Amino acid sequence: MLTISELASYAGVTVRAVRHYHAKGLLPEPERDRSGYRRYDAGAVVELIKIRTLAEAGVPLSRVSELLRADEAQFAEAIADIDRRLRAEIRERQRHRERIARLASGDRLVVPPEVVAYLDRLRALGVDERIVQVERDGWIPLVAFSPERVPDWMDRKQRQLADPQFVGFYRTLGQALDRTPDDPALVELADELAAYLTRTADEQGEGYIDDTGVAPPFAELMDALAFAAVPPARQLIALLTERGWTGWTRLERVNRARGAAAAGQGDGEERSSHPDR
Repeated sequence: MLTISELASYAGVTVRAVRHYHAKGLLPEPERDRSGYRRYDAGAVVELIKIRTLAEAGVPLSRVSELLRADEAQFAEAIADIDRRLRAEIRERQRHRERIARLASGDRLVVPPEVVAYLDRLRALGVDERIVQVERDGWIPLVAFSPERVPDWMDRKQRQLADPQFVGFYRTLGQALDRTPDDPALVELADELAAYLTRTADEQGEGYIDDTGVAPPFAELMDALAFAAVPPARQLIALLTERGWTGWTRLERVNRARGAAAAGQGDGEERSSHPDR
C-alpha cells in the first residue's frame, strides 16, 4: 500500500495534482487507516496514470471520467470530438497571435498593409510624424467605411508622393503644427499652401486634389479628428478660405464651394477629399 506521496511519485504527478483529482471526483479517495493515513493500491497508480495521460493530451478534466468509462467506439468518438475542439482552439489562438503581432507593429493593427506602406513612405520623405499620425487616424474610419476603395486610393496617393510639390505640401502642413493661431508665420504657411493648391489644381485639375469622394457627414467626422489632433488646422483652414480654398477633408475652391451652397448642395453628389488622404 502506498502513501499519497508515493502514489504521486509512481504516477509522475505532484501531491497537489492527486488532491485536485480527488476534488474533481476523478480519483477515489480512500479512507484513512488506523494511523490516520490514506493508503493507495496499485490500481490507483494505473488509474492516476490514465488521468494524467488524458489531461496532458488536452482532454478537459470534465470529460476524463467519461473517457475512463467509455468502450472502444465511445472512446474514439470522444477523442475525435476533443480533437476538433482543440483544432478550433488552435485556429483561434493563431488569430490571437496575428492580432498581437499587429499590435507590436503599430499601424498594422488598424490599417491594411498598403496604407502602412504609404505611411512609412511619408516618414521616409521627412513628413512630420504628427502629420503621419493624423493621416493614420484618418485612414482608420476611411478604410472601415469603404475598404473596397483602398487599392484605388493608395495607387493614387503613391503616384502623388512622386510629386515633389505634393510632398512639399505635407512638409508645410507639418510646420503649421508648431504655430499658435496668432502666429504671423501661420499666414505665410497659408500663402504657401494656397499657392501650391492653386498651381496644382491649374496644372493637374481639381480632381488631383479633391479625390476621396466620401459623403459630407463622413467628411465632417474626418475634420473633427484632424482638428482635435492638430488645433492650428482650424486657423490654417480659415486663412486658406481667405485665399480661395475651403475645407479640410472636402478641400475645394471657394467659388466652387459657394456655388454648390447656392444650389442647395447640388444633387447630393459625394465629392469629398482630404488634403492628407
